[in-house]
Amino acid sequence: MSDTAPTRTLVTSLVEDAVTAPSMHNAQPWRFVHRTDTGTVELCGDPARALPHEDPDHRALHLGCGAALFGLRVAAAHRGRHAAVRLLPDPGDPWHLADVRLPPAVGTYDDELAVLHPALRERHTSRFPFTDERVPAEILDGLRSAAFLEDCRLVVPGAWHADTVLDLVHDSERLESADASVREEIDAWIRTGAADEGPGTEGIPSYAFGPRQYDVTAPVRDFASHRPVPGRVSARFERSPQFVLLGTVGDTPAEWLKAGQALQRVLLRATLDGLSTSLISQPLEWPELRSVARDPGSTTGYVHMVVRLGYGPRGRATPRRPVAEVLTFV
Repeated sequence: MSDTAPTRTLVTSLVEDAVTAPSMHNAQPWRFVHRTDTGTVELCGDPARALPHEDPDHRALHLGCGAALFGLRVAAAHRGRHAAVRLLPDPGDPWHLADVRLPPAVGTYDDELAVLHPALRERHTSRFPFTDERVPAEILDGLRSAAFLEDCRLVVPGAWHADTVLDLVHDSERLESADASVREEIDAWIRTGAADEGPGTEGIPSYAFGPRQYDVTAPVRDFASHRPVPGRVSARFERSPQFVLLGTVGDTPAEWLKAGQALQRVLLRATLDGLSTSLISQPLEWPELRSVARDPGSTTGYVHMVVRLGYGPRGRATPRRPVAEVLTFV
């Protein structure tokens, strides 16, 4: 092993940062393998953590893994390394999502990534009410630029488009409530108390649900809509929610991984800009709704995520699996 090869300690610290990424229902569908002979870190999807009813094509799984990959890039830049990424390196293995080499960093691009490092552990999904203060145009422009740097597009919807997306959210809630298999899949990942089955290192705990809405104005998923949660209060949410749509021209696994990296870059930038965020995937989980979510006048061909943003509580960190469970050295 050369003197510049990443050590076991370094790789462990990089993965600790990477797994702060968001994923659907906090399923954390990633695995990392460090091949010490080549110094390469492999990122793999974990089929045991797939969501067959809500994510049959594994698009959301790729988004989560892409977000973790971007976190790894940020962590590497923070420690003076450049993450040289190759997406989908093995055509015969669709679960092998990326290879990452970690030579010493050179140039300003990695400095731009390193600036985002403090936000990795500050960013939390917030399902709490936001204020009605509007996000300044210059901040939205910065978020657009963040997505563009990852070869993706971030669209700020106009009035009619925003109304359409909100209608789709409500439509998706009705479809979800009528589909027992989807409800069962969601229930497997929510934690409403100590008696719940499953480890406390994954899923969505009750403290992250946020309050119930008095009148549903904000597109926030209610993970406890059909079960009681002791002590959960109700609150009024913003009347005119602000959100953006993240998309790409194509709709392939490589595009999904790009979108996941763009999503994390946008979220980290928003966090440093003082914004709180939550993710809205409900209408994108139904093919008949997802196609309607895009603006037909936009060059964005496919929407991968809707991001609610504004000023309000940041929310608390949700649990993560220990690195020893997701990182293997070979």
